Amino acid sequence: MRLAEVEAIALNIGLLVFAGFIFFIIYDLAKKSKAGKFGTFILFLALGLGLAAFLIKNIIVFVMDSNGGL
Repeated sequence: MRLAEVEAIALNIGLLVFAGFIFFIIYDLAKKSKAGKFGTFILFLALGLGLAAFLIKNIIVFVMDSNGGL
């Protein structure tokens, strides 16, 4: 296995751990602020969109690179 492959796998694992940690932080924020169900949903929606956009960008770049570009 080449170094680039190891780095790619480590990056994907690191991003997964980072995403999980971000969702834990949002959940903890909702719990400590006693936001309720609707407030928790809004927190996950608003704060999770930034993370989702970052992950979607990485997926789009991967797809475009594997197809040789559009």
